[in-house]
Amino acid sequence: MSRVFNFSAGPAALPLEVLEQIQDDIPDWQGTGMSVMECSHRGKEFVELAARAEANLRKLLSIPDDYSVLFPQGGATMQMAMAPLNLAAAGDRADYVVTGSWGKKAAGEAAKFCDVNIAADASDRKFTYIPEESSWSRSDNAAYLHYTPNETIAGVEFHFIPGGDAPLVADMSSTILSRPVDVGRFGVIYAGAQKNIGPAGITVVIVKNELLDRARNDNPHLMTWKSYADSDSMTNTPPTFAWYVADLVFRWLLEKGGVEAMAEVNARKANKLYAAIDRLDFYSNPVAKDCRSWMNVPFILADDSLDASFLKKSKAAGLTNLKGHRSVGGMRASIYNAVPEAAVDALIDFMVEFEKTHG
Repeated sequence: MSRVFNFSAGPAALPLEVLEQIQDDIPDWQGTGMSVMECSHRGKEFVELAARAEANLRKLLSIPDDYSVLFPQGGATMQMAMAPLNLAAAGDRADYVVTGSWGKKAAGEAAKFCDVNIAADASDRKFTYIPEESSWSRSDNAAYLHYTPNETIAGVEFHFIPGGDAPLVADMSSTILSRPVDVGRFGVIYAGAQKNIGPAGITVVIVKNELLDRARNDNPHLMTWKSYADSDSMTNTPPTFAWYVADLVFRWLLEKGGVEAMAEVNARKANKLYAAIDRLDFYSNPVAKDCRSWMNVPFILADDSLDASFLKKSKAAGLTNLKGHRSVGGMRASIYNAVPEAAVDALIDFMVEFEKTHG
């Protein structure tokens, strides 16, 4: 078997141990004589899996008892609409901090359902920094404040949690489970699965119970968080395979020492990659140093005419999916939990050799 080092931003790398367990389980899951994809979501075996997945996620993130954990479909993009539909009445104002493409998209989606105030906007510097919190223009009676702790495309990350009285809503799709987080500081955390949780198709939503009754009365049933909380996320047939893989990933994380252990490795991976970028004159990173992402590291070659050669040769060396997002260009290495430190070491070695050859 030949495995590459996969730096994809999403769908992203999965732990090899998890993939091997899936391979074993596919024809006969837990002695049922069926694949997990063929089992009823109402059956005893799957109900136990769902309960275990929630319990393990609660343990990993130290989720307080007064929060519900939901596993809906639709990805983070659906949650961009569900946030205003569940927290703001028509005409209510919601504050949005826009530090990248996903924050901008979330604000645009919310504007369809409520009055959106852009409290901060980093587009003036091409989303390469985070405006000082003291400069934010916040509303007096905002229904909530929404922000994106990590912007996957531009590689900008908050290394602090915003304050204020309004419930805090965070799209943690590309940072969840990469380190500990104080869940109690948030009203709602949501995350698409396809980065640190599992395959695309399922979403994690962590919502404070006191917020569950704020949904609009005319919400579609599947757009109401309370419907998932009341049905153990089985309002309709859930994406059982994605849920099953998420359960395996949560168990893998616990075996590896939890998010505390992940944080140590992730910090080390990011620090050594940024150090190499800063040390080598051939490469640069445009993001302000106080808000560089641990998970998504963009970098630019001094001579962009060499981009195609870099991508071709890196792929030949077993380093894949390094092309930057089309809106930014350059390169991007996404180094989520399942990307081993050896992958970062190999990338740095390649970058050094490429500079020697082309610099």
